[in-house]
Amino acid sequence: MKCHVFGMNGLIFFITIVPIRIRILVIFENHRELNMNFTITGYSTALFSTWYFIEEAGVLFDAGDGLTAGLMQKARKINHVFISHADRDHLTGLLQFRQLNARQDAPKIYYPKHCGSFQALKQFSENFDPQSQGGIWNGIEDNQSVQINKELYVKAIRNSHVKAPPDQFKSMGFSLYRQVAKLRQKYQGLSGEELRSLKRDKGEDEITELHQTGLIKYSGDTPVDDYQKWNNTKVLIHEATFLEPQELSANYTNRNLHSNIEEVMKMVSELNIETLVLGHFSSRYSAEQIDERIRKLCRELNIKIPVYRLLPGGVGHDILKGTPVNQV
Repeated sequence: MKCHVFGMNGLIFFITIVPIRIRILVIFENHRELNMNFTITGYSTALFSTWYFIEEAGVLFDAGDGLTAGLMQKARKINHVFISHADRDHLTGLLQFRQLNARQDAPKIYYPKHCGSFQALKQFSENFDPQSQGGIWNGIEDNQSVQINKELYVKAIRNSHVKAPPDQFKSMGFSLYRQVAKLRQKYQGLSGEELRSLKRDKGEDEITELHQTGLIKYSGDTPVDDYQKWNNTKVLIHEATFLEPQELSANYTNRNLHSNIEEVMKMVSELNIETLVLGHFSSRYSAEQIDERIRKLCRELNIKIPVYRLLPGGVGHDILKGTPVNQV
């Protein structure tokens, strides 16, 4: 077996020649991001339940009621669960999910550090289903990162859904990132032999640098506030509980805070994102009302990116394979 190295157009190729076949592995890539498509399945209806499963990453954002019934055997693929806050419609699916899927060191469940409800839920779950031991519960804080695999990690983002002092962390969204090593600009154009010599003499860190790509950002329940929290990502999943601003104002009082779709779409029109998924609509709205409002705002704000939505009461399977509402 022989291994050859060569560089071309800013890429490094390692070619391993074995009997019968040749395998080519692209190690470094400089001019574009590798395309990474995700299968996203979810359910999100305000007051009742919210959960989103990112299948290829084995990641679950929130765990509302009906999670296991909606995913069935696919729920076994979930290794990391991230809960945005302690409202019951975002966490009650954990009981059945753990009962069927808890095993040693999995799943790993992450929640806002200062929410006492999660330790109570953990204790109840272990007492109620003593045969389902296993899993790890972790309280996390703003900007804390969790490694998913060699390339992917999730970072917590504080949001304003639950009012809390600055030193307490009670509600959050999440960002899924991909981080890879790429050939430094100054070494592009060198031959494979030159690159191999540099790596041998100075180490891989000398010839490569880490590049981070935002893949998916999930808002959790939140009002629209700091736009930059959700900027620079391939996919943004954002709540849009209300269709009209006046409905939002009437529901603010002392309750936890939410978004209206007009504010969300205005924010999206100013962000660098590629795809939008809207959910958490109130069940008071019909599919026709939701779709008409989305299309109207897309026209008014000149939003051209694909916009998908999860209608109240329905599970969305492989959401990004559907037809965008604004492209019908």
